[in-house]
Amino acid sequence: MAGWLTLMVVIAVAGREAARELSVFQIMLLRSTLGMLMLWPLVRAAGGLAAMRTQRLPQHTLRNAVHYAAQYGWFVALTLIPLAQVVAIEFTMPIWAAALAALFLGERMSGRKWFAVVLGLVGVAVIVRPSAGDIDLGQLIALAAAVGFAISVVLVKSLTRTDEAVAISFWMLVVQSAIGIVPAILVWQWPSAQAWAWVVVVAFCGTYSHYCFARAMQHADATVVVPMDFLRVPLTALMGWLVYSERLDLFTGLGVGLILAGNLLNLLRWPHGGWRGRSKA
Repeated sequence: MAGWLTLMVVIAVAGREAARELSVFQIMLLRSTLGMLMLWPLVRAAGGLAAMRTQRLPQHTLRNAVHYAAQYGWFVALTLIPLAQVVAIEFTMPIWAAALAALFLGERMSGRKWFAVVLGLVGVAVIVRPSAGDIDLGQLIALAAAVGFAISVVLVKSLTRTDEAVAISFWMLVVQSAIGIVPAILVWQWPSAQAWAWVVVVAFCGTYSHYCFARAMQHADATVVVPMDFLRVPLTALMGWLVYSERLDLFTGLGVGLILAGNLLNLLRWPHGGWRGRSKA
């Protein structure tokens, strides 16, 4: 998850910079095609293309169709609203992911896990502070992307029960390349050297962040992994301040504190007789 967090913070900046020149469709296609080259060392180490065979191609296709749409919305939102706000709104996602994991994967949601999620979401609300009439198109797009990411997270957790992380990443790149080739060709323009540099960063971060996430899902429940992702909110807010001078204020600090508290609560192992709703896993 540390790898996922680092790479996702970097891709937020790289994606915004690449989108100054290129269409989001083009960025996403180059991300997937370049990503296949970058993933090849792991594919080869796992046994080559023969090891990428799967009995669950329909589930891979569904997961990546949903993820492609959500990712498109996320990249578009990056160009419309501040970085911290994009990521903060995205973090309505864990509540959907936790509920879907409990409903479809049989994962247990203890009182402690629910409280950790609620603390994180309250922290996000404090950072965004939406008021009546202030929700704009960028915020709505980010919210729709969050729902799509939640569905994708649950499907990834299901896929890790039968497929290795490298295979999940491989099929992500293959399926999303197939989905994106036509819309990208329709808006294609040759990138400048600077745009190529940002696209390469997007491809690397996009490829290996999802590999890290799939590995994390193999080692822990989605109800543990997903709340850890709340850390991306303060990290992205810090990056937005450093790179784009986006404002950090007292409310942002308070929200960050709540997010960190939720993560700490979720990761602590309570002794016997402690929190009544603790997980027995």
